[in-house]
Amino acid sequence: MRRTQVVHTSHQSLEIWKSAHATEFRVEGAVHASFHRQRFLTGLAWDMIAAGALLGRHDPPRSILMLGLAGGTAFRILRHLLPDCRLTAIDIDPGIVDLAREHMELDALGIEVRLGDAYSWLEKNRRSFDVVIDDIYLAGKTDVFRPRAWDGGLIGHLKRAVAPGGVLAVNLVTGEGHRTMQSLTRRLLRGAFSVVRTVKSAEAMNEVLVAGDFVATGRRLRGYNESFSNWRDCDYWQRLEVTRIY
Repeated sequence: MRRTQVVHTSHQSLEIWKSAHATEFRVEGAVHASFHRQRFLTGLAWDMIAAGALLGRHDPPRSILMLGLAGGTAFRILRHLLPDCRLTAIDIDPGIVDLAREHMELDALGIEVRLGDAYSWLEKNRRSFDVVIDDIYLAGKTDVFRPRAWDGGLIGHLKRAVAPGGVLAVNLVTGEGHRTMQSLTRRLLRGAFSVVRTVKSAEAMNEVLVAGDFVATGRRLRGYNESFSNWRDCDYWQRLEVTRIY
């Protein structure tokens, strides 16, 4: 891949990298969105987010809310797996959404996109969804960070948006500098939901926590094995691991 452009949006500076078949948005060297014309999976956090969205009582889910859309990488996987699902996304950065429309075929996914602060929107929201995905990270000078600390109020807003039988999926960066946030989120989710499972991939420095009154095991994912024809997609999907932590 080669760098083709550097773009400064209202919230971040990102590099656009391209090859004959792929495009990546990179911030401080980290990939923040990925698009490939022939494949869906990446081996990274977006695969885990998509997998987590499939673990609720409703199989398949009928509606999904994504907090933090960026380039729409996870939603591209989910649109492939769930062609009839209603997809809604909130993102604070109109610049990255416009870039995704231009470089990553975002409009082809049929997403209801709303621009603005996702947590402020969530406080006023009265809609419910089979799946709510929290993937809100902002780019700092040396690493990503969450713009708001986890607390009971935020958990309450998120839980209210989850329909009966649905799940909340939270993407968490792991490793040095992120362990306090990871531990706090795990503890709060255990206190608010009956079941919490973690979805992991060996290649990713993330985990996705999936919480609800019911959360399916990894066996649920095997039912989607035949959805992928590319051998690399199949390999990435079959290596995802789902483990109960509470």
